[in-house]
Amino acid sequence: MARYLFIYRSTPPASEPSPEEMQAIMTAWGTWIEASMKAGWMVDPGNPLDYDGKVVESAGTVTDGPFAESKELVGGYSFVVADSLDEAVKLTAGCPALATGRVEVRQVVELDLG
Repeated sequence: MARYLFIYRSTPPASEPSPEEMQAIMTAWGTWIEASMKAGWMVDPGNPLDYDGKVVESAGTVTDGPFAESKELVGGYSFVVADSLDEAVKLTAGCPALATGRVEVRQVVELDLG
């Protein structure tokens, strides 16, 4: 089995969710993560990321980011295991991020640095 990274992407909401909406969002995430961990394919649920960020380029330029023109958010990440990229993609079914955004699925390349 290979490790894959789920990167949860979305655009910022037009307004802050109400406390009730935020509770519903958090409940959906908690339920999905708990089921994924129990199923054994999610090995690290990761953490949410703060909305603010900067991109540092080789010339030392620092900009808002990572996508200043669209203000797309990387909301968080998780590590999963699967037999193939196609299988990992199927594991995104039911992910709460898909209600308002997308999930980028990337294989983690294991390097032997020894």
